Amino acid sequence: MKLFGSQSMVHPIKRVLMRRPGKSLLAADANKWHYGSMFDAEKAITQYGAFADLISDSGAEITWIDDNNDGLCDAMFTQDASLVTDHGAVLLNMGKTLRIPEPELHGKAYEALDIPVLGALTGNAKIEGGDFIWLDEKTIVVGCGFRSNREGIDQLNALLNPFDIQVIGFDLPVWQGAEACLHLMSMISPLDEKLALIYSPLMPTAFYSLLLEKGFTLLDCNPEEYLASGGLNLNVLPVKPKECIMIDGFPLTKQLMEDAGCKVQVFEGDALCIACEGGPTCLTNPILRG
Repeated sequence: MKLFGSQSMVHPIKRVLMRRPGKSLLAADANKWHYGSMFDAEKAITQYGAFADLISDSGAEITWIDDNNDGLCDAMFTQDASLVTDHGAVLLNMGKTLRIPEPELHGKAYEALDIPVLGALTGNAKIEGGDFIWLDEKTIVVGCGFRSNREGIDQLNALLNPFDIQVIGFDLPVWQGAEACLHLMSMISPLDEKLALIYSPLMPTAFYSLLLEKGFTLLDCNPEEYLASGGLNLNVLPVKPKECIMIDGFPLTKQLMEDAGCKVQVFEGDALCIACEGGPTCLTNPILRG
């Protein structure tokens, strides 16, 4: 029985690494963590519970990382600290200084799950999981901005090229500055093998062109909803091809996906996702897709 492996953004999620927010979030300094005006820790924890129920209902097995009051408020966004391939896991290196301890938590989780760790990014090399997507099973695209850099891409290539996986990078815009969280997945969410939800005004031209060359259909989300949500309206998690979970309150974006043949489930995420700058994709780290 296969226990791990994930080289797709859209294959059915069978096993996922998550961390339920608790004492750390309740004690969070919103200014320190760059949380927005809608932040309400108790409400966020309730909203997380509803989201976790949707993940369980999808049939995915959840492996939990405990919040032992370690103060790592953003660690609930498990997508960012590591990535899993068919050959093992890679521990990433966080661009947000407050999050630097998180990859070690993932390493301990993988050890307990008997998932081999292929290596870890070190030194000045930075990649956060929100900055990469699997373009196909042999290609990772990384957005280079304030959270991820070219040194990270070089080290990730050194770790993954022996497994015939290539990592390519595209520069991201400054947009709202270094304190804000602009990831590659702030402008694209794959929904199926050749279908993606995007916000084209922020996309690197070369990346946009590559997607078209690869035969992708690109759904450009409503700009008013994008700006109102800080980009979280397009942070959409496929639990299987064309079956997705998104934050409630963005009906035009939801209708756009439904018109393209997607089934979309929603949950309230104003206090959890919009305030804390991370959506349903960020809240999950698929260990096994297939």
